[in-house]
Amino acid sequence: MIRRKQSNLFENECVAMKVKAILWDFGGVITTSPFDSFNQFEKENGLPIDFIRGINAVNHKTNAWALLESNQISADEFDTLFLEESSQAGHGIQGSEILPLISQTSVRKKMVRVLRECKQHFKNVCLTNNMRTGLGLAMSSNSEHEKDVDEVTSLFDIVIESSKEGIRKPDPAIYRLACNKMDIQPNCVVYLDDLGINLKPAREMGMTTIKVLSEAQAIRDLEKVIGLTFS
Repeated sequence: MIRRKQSNLFENECVAMKVKAILWDFGGVITTSPFDSFNQFEKENGLPIDFIRGINAVNHKTNAWALLESNQISADEFDTLFLEESSQAGHGIQGSEILPLISQTSVRKKMVRVLRECKQHFKNVCLTNNMRTGLGLAMSSNSEHEKDVDEVTSLFDIVIESSKEGIRKPDPAIYRLACNKMDIQPNCVVYLDDLGINLKPAREMGMTTIKVLSEAQAIRDLEKVIGLTFS
Protein backbone atom coordinates (compact mmCIF):
# COMPACT_ATOMS: atom_id res chain seq x y z
CA MET A 1 0.00 0.00 0.00
CA ILE A 2 2.81 2.43 0.85
CA ARG A 3 4.51 1.83 -2.48
CA ARG A 4 1.28 2.47 -4.35
CA LYS A 5 0.71 5.74 -2.53
CA GLN A 6 4.27 6.85 -3.16
CA SER A 7 3.96 5.95 -6.82
CA ASN A 8 0.71 7.90 -7.16
CA LEU A 9 2.27 10.89 -5.44
CA PHE A 10 5.24 10.78 -7.80
CA GLU A 11 2.99 10.48 -10.83
CA ASN A 12 0.88 13.44 -9.67
CA GLU A 13 4.00 15.55 -9.13
CA CYS A 14 5.19 14.72 -12.65
CA VAL A 15 1.84 15.72 -14.13
CA ALA A 16 1.75 18.94 -12.11
CA MET A 17 5.20 19.95 -13.35
CA LYS A 18 4.17 19.82 -17.02
CA VAL A 19 0.63 21.24 -16.84
CA LYS A 20 0.33 24.44 -18.85
CA ALA A 21 -3.40 24.67 -19.45
CA ILE A 22 -6.69 23.61 -17.94
CA LEU A 23 -9.52 22.86 -20.34
CA TRP A 24 -12.98 23.27 -18.82
CA ASP A 25 -16.35 22.01 -19.96
CA PHE A 26 -19.06 24.52 -19.05
CA GLY A 27 -22.44 22.93 -18.31
CA GLY A 28 -22.09 20.33 -15.57
CA VAL A 29 -18.63 21.59 -14.57
CA ILE A 30 -18.69 25.36 -14.12
CA THR A 31 -22.46 25.26 -13.71
CA THR A 32 -24.81 22.69 -12.26
CA SER A 33 -25.81 19.95 -14.67
CA PRO A 34 -28.61 20.50 -17.20
CA PHE A 35 -29.42 16.83 -16.67
CA ASP A 36 -30.98 17.88 -13.36
CA SER A 37 -33.39 20.11 -15.28
CA PHE A 38 -34.12 17.25 -17.69
CA ASN A 39 -34.94 14.97 -14.76
CA GLN A 40 -37.24 17.55 -13.19
CA PHE A 41 -39.09 17.95 -16.49
CA GLU A 42 -39.42 14.18 -16.74
CA LYS A 43 -40.86 13.92 -13.24
CA GLU A 44 -43.35 16.69 -13.90
CA ASN A 45 -44.50 15.10 -17.15
CA GLY A 46 -44.59 11.45 -16.10
CA LEU A 47 -41.64 10.44 -18.27
CA PRO A 48 -39.00 7.83 -17.42
CA ILE A 49 -36.00 9.35 -15.66
CA ASP A 50 -33.13 10.03 -18.08
CA PHE A 51 -35.44 9.63 -21.07
CA ILE A 52 -34.24 12.90 -22.64
CA ARG A 53 -30.61 12.07 -21.97
CA GLY A 54 -31.16 8.70 -23.61
CA ILE A 55 -32.61 10.31 -26.75
CA ASN A 56 -29.54 12.54 -27.00
CA ALA A 57 -27.23 9.53 -26.67
CA VAL A 58 -28.68 7.58 -29.60
CA ASN A 59 -26.84 8.24 -32.88
CA HIS A 60 -24.84 10.88 -31.02
CA LYS A 61 -23.10 12.07 -34.19
CA THR A 62 -26.23 12.69 -36.25
CA ASN A 63 -29.17 13.09 -33.87
CA ALA A 64 -31.10 16.34 -33.48
CA TRP A 65 -29.07 17.43 -30.47
CA ALA A 66 -25.75 16.85 -32.23
CA LEU A 67 -26.87 18.70 -35.34
CA LEU A 68 -28.05 21.68 -33.32
CA GLU A 69 -24.85 21.89 -31.27
CA SER A 70 -22.74 21.81 -34.42
CA ASN A 71 -24.94 24.50 -35.98
CA GLN A 72 -26.14 22.27 -38.82
CA ILE A 73 -29.83 22.86 -38.13
CA SER A 74 -31.94 25.72 -36.77
CA ALA A 75 -33.92 25.72 -33.55
CA ASP A 76 -37.11 25.26 -35.59
CA GLU A 77 -35.66 22.23 -37.33
CA PHE A 78 -34.53 20.87 -33.96
CA ASP A 79 -38.08 21.27 -32.66
CA THR A 80 -39.37 18.92 -35.36
CA LEU A 81 -36.49 16.44 -35.36
CA PHE A 82 -36.48 16.01 -31.60
CA LEU A 83 -40.22 15.37 -31.65
CA GLU A 84 -39.67 12.66 -34.26
CA GLU A 85 -36.84 11.03 -32.29
CA SER A 86 -38.63 11.13 -28.95
CA SER A 87 -41.86 9.84 -30.51
CA GLN A 88 -39.99 6.87 -31.94
CA ALA A 89 -38.71 6.18 -28.41
CA GLY A 90 -42.25 6.20 -27.04
CA HIS A 91 -42.84 9.72 -25.68
CA GLY A 92 -43.16 12.60 -28.10
CA ILE A 93 -41.62 15.87 -26.87
CA GLN A 94 -41.26 19.10 -28.82
CA GLY A 95 -37.69 20.25 -29.08
CA SER A 96 -38.89 23.72 -28.08
CA GLU A 97 -39.85 22.28 -24.69
CA ILE A 98 -36.32 21.04 -24.11
CA LEU A 99 -34.19 24.05 -25.03
CA PRO A 100 -35.34 26.30 -22.14
CA LEU A 101 -34.23 23.59 -19.70
CA ILE A 102 -30.59 24.20 -20.64
CA SER A 103 -30.67 27.65 -19.06
CA GLN A 104 -32.06 26.38 -15.76
CA THR A 105 -28.64 25.92 -14.24
CA SER A 106 -26.63 27.95 -11.77
CA VAL A 107 -22.95 28.87 -11.64
CA ARG A 108 -20.96 26.94 -9.03
CA LYS A 109 -19.41 29.63 -6.85
CA LYS A 110 -16.59 27.47 -5.47
CA MET A 111 -15.65 26.45 -8.99
CA VAL A 112 -15.43 30.10 -9.98
CA ARG A 113 -12.96 30.72 -7.16
CA VAL A 114 -10.91 27.75 -8.36
CA LEU A 115 -11.05 29.08 -11.90
CA ARG A 116 -9.77 32.46 -10.72
CA GLU A 117 -6.88 30.86 -8.82
CA CYS A 118 -5.96 28.65 -11.78
CA LYS A 119 -5.79 31.68 -14.05
CA GLN A 120 -2.77 32.85 -12.06
CA HIS A 121 -0.84 29.68 -12.94
CA PHE A 122 -2.22 28.20 -16.17
CA LYS A 123 -4.12 29.00 -19.32
CA ASN A 124 -7.85 28.69 -18.66
CA VAL A 125 -9.77 27.53 -21.72
CA CYS A 126 -13.46 26.68 -22.07
CA LEU A 127 -14.49 23.90 -24.46
CA THR A 128 -18.26 23.61 -24.62
CA ASN A 129 -20.94 21.99 -26.72
CA ASN A 130 -23.67 24.60 -27.11
CA MET A 131 -26.17 26.05 -29.53
CA ARG A 132 -26.55 29.49 -31.05
CA THR A 133 -29.24 31.33 -29.15
CA GLY A 134 -27.94 34.89 -29.25
CA LEU A 135 -27.55 34.71 -25.47
CA GLY A 136 -23.94 33.51 -25.27
CA LEU A 137 -22.78 30.96 -22.71
CA ALA A 138 -25.55 32.06 -20.32
CA MET A 139 -28.20 30.55 -22.61
CA SER A 140 -30.63 32.73 -20.65
CA SER A 141 -32.01 36.27 -20.51
CA ASN A 142 -32.02 36.14 -16.70
CA SER A 143 -29.93 39.16 -15.71
CA GLU A 144 -28.49 37.62 -12.55
CA HIS A 145 -27.46 34.45 -14.34
CA GLU A 146 -25.98 36.49 -17.19
CA LYS A 147 -23.94 38.48 -14.67
CA ASP A 148 -22.57 35.28 -13.11
CA VAL A 149 -21.69 33.83 -16.52
CA ASP A 150 -20.02 37.07 -17.62
CA GLU A 151 -17.80 36.85 -14.54
CA VAL A 152 -16.83 33.31 -15.45
CA THR A 153 -16.23 34.15 -19.10
CA SER A 154 -13.76 36.87 -18.10
CA LEU A 155 -11.62 34.19 -16.44
CA PHE A 156 -11.12 32.22 -19.65
CA ASP A 157 -8.25 33.01 -21.99
CA ILE A 158 -10.10 31.28 -24.84
CA VAL A 159 -13.70 30.10 -25.26
CA ILE A 160 -14.31 27.38 -27.86
CA GLU A 161 -17.97 26.77 -28.73
CA SER A 162 -19.20 23.88 -30.85
CA SER A 163 -21.91 26.02 -32.43
CA LYS A 164 -19.30 28.45 -33.77
CA GLU A 165 -16.75 25.85 -34.85
CA GLY A 166 -19.22 23.49 -36.53
CA ILE A 167 -17.83 20.47 -34.65
CA ARG A 168 -18.63 19.15 -31.21
CA LYS A 169 -17.31 16.85 -28.53
CA PRO A 170 -16.52 13.95 -28.70
CA ASP A 171 -15.19 14.53 -32.24
CA PRO A 172 -11.37 14.38 -31.86
CA ALA A 173 -11.12 17.35 -34.24
CA ILE A 174 -12.41 19.77 -31.63
CA TYR A 175 -9.74 18.70 -29.11
CA ARG A 176 -7.05 19.17 -31.75
CA LEU A 177 -8.53 22.58 -32.46
CA ALA A 178 -8.35 23.44 -28.76
CA CYS A 179 -4.69 22.44 -28.58
CA ASN A 180 -3.90 24.50 -31.67
CA LYS A 181 -5.65 27.55 -30.26
CA MET A 182 -3.81 27.13 -26.95
CA ASP A 183 -0.54 26.34 -28.75
CA ILE A 184 0.01 23.61 -26.16
CA GLN A 185 0.60 19.87 -26.54
CA PRO A 186 -2.17 17.55 -25.23
CA ASN A 187 0.09 16.01 -22.55
CA CYS A 188 0.37 19.46 -20.93
CA VAL A 189 -3.41 19.84 -20.59
CA VAL A 190 -5.82 18.87 -17.80
CA TYR A 191 -9.39 18.49 -19.02
CA LEU A 192 -12.56 18.46 -16.87
CA ASP A 193 -15.90 17.23 -18.22
CA ASP A 194 -18.95 15.57 -16.69
CA LEU A 195 -19.36 13.08 -19.56
CA GLY A 196 -17.10 10.09 -19.99
CA ILE A 197 -17.76 9.98 -23.74
CA ASN A 198 -16.24 13.47 -24.02
CA LEU A 199 -13.22 12.60 -21.88
CA LYS A 200 -12.19 9.49 -23.80
CA PRO A 201 -10.82 11.18 -26.97
CA ALA A 202 -8.96 13.77 -24.87
CA ARG A 203 -7.38 11.04 -22.77
CA GLU A 204 -6.38 9.09 -25.89
CA MET A 205 -4.65 12.23 -27.18
CA GLY A 206 -2.60 12.42 -23.99
CA MET A 207 -4.55 14.87 -21.83
CA THR A 208 -4.98 14.23 -18.11
CA THR A 209 -8.75 13.94 -17.62
CA ILE A 210 -11.06 14.45 -14.66
CA LYS A 211 -14.66 13.23 -14.74
CA VAL A 212 -16.79 15.68 -12.79
CA LEU A 213 -19.34 13.94 -10.59
CA SER A 214 -19.74 16.79 -8.12
CA GLU A 215 -18.20 20.18 -7.42
CA ALA A 216 -16.33 19.00 -4.32
CA GLN A 217 -14.97 15.86 -6.00
CA ALA A 218 -13.80 17.79 -9.06
CA ILE A 219 -11.94 20.32 -6.94
CA ARG A 220 -10.25 17.57 -4.90
CA ASP A 221 -9.17 15.71 -8.02
CA LEU A 222 -7.88 18.89 -9.63
CA GLU A 223 -5.85 19.72 -6.52
CA LYS A 224 -4.17 16.32 -6.70
CA VAL A 225 -3.32 16.70 -10.37
CA ILE A 226 -1.96 20.25 -10.44
CA GLY A 227 -0.46 20.37 -6.95
CA LEU A 228 -2.44 23.37 -5.68
CA THR A 229 -4.70 23.59 -2.64
CA PHE A 230 -7.87 25.66 -2.94
CA SER A 231 -9.31 27.20 0.23
